[in-house]
Amino acid sequence: MMDIIEFLAMGSFLGLAAGMSPGPLLAVTISETLQHGKWEGIKVAISPLITDLPIILAVLFVLSHLTNSDFFIGIIAFFGASYLIYSGIESLKIKTDSVELNVEKKDALKKGVIVNFGNPHPYVFWLSIGGPIIYKSFSTHVWATILFIAGFYIFLVGSKVVVALIVEKSKYFINSKYYFSIIRVLGIAQIVFGLTFIKVGLDSLNII
Repeated sequence: MMDIIEFLAMGSFLGLAAGMSPGPLLAVTISETLQHGKWEGIKVAISPLITDLPIILAVLFVLSHLTNSDFFIGIIAFFGASYLIYSGIESLKIKTDSVELNVEKKDALKKGVIVNFGNPHPYVFWLSIGGPIIYKSFSTHVWATILFIAGFYIFLVGSKVVVALIVEKSKYFINSKYYFSIIRVLGIAQIVFGLTFIKVGLDSLNII
C-alpha cells in the first residue's frame, strides 16, 4: 500500500513542479486570462488533458521500439518554436484600443492544444522521467500507475487554474499601461521560449 501512495506523492510533486514552472503554457494561460477572462485561461490550463494522452502513448511506444528519439524531439521543437514566435510577435503588436476583456472567444483551448503539442517539454518529460516511472509502476500495481497519472495531472492542471483565477483579480489593469506592458512581456517570453525550442531542435538533430 505504501508503494502505491509513494507513486501518488511522486506524481503530485512532479505535476505541481511542472505546473508552476515558467513555460510557454503558463505564459499563454496568463495572457488569455488577461485578454479574455478567467474561463479562457482555464481552457488553456486544461489543454494537457487533451494533448498528453497521445503524447504518453507515443512516448511509451518510442520507449518500447526505439533507442534514439532525438530526431522526433527535434521536429516537434521546430513546430513549437514557429508557433510561439508568431504568437509572441502578435502580442508585441497589440495596441491600447485593440483589447477588451469581454470580447468574442479566441479559441483559447485550441491555442493551448497547439502550444502543448508543439512544446518539446512534455515529450522530454515523459521520455526521460514519466515513461520510466509508468513502466516501474506497472510492476507494482495498476493502481500505482493510475494514482501517479492522476496526481500528476490534478496538480499540473490545478496549479495553472489557480494562476488563472489569481490573474483574474487583476482585471482592473485592463485599461492601464501595466496591462499592456504585461502582455508585451509575455510576448517577449513566448519569443524567447520559441528561440529556446529552436536550440533544442538543433541540438536534437546534432546540427549544433
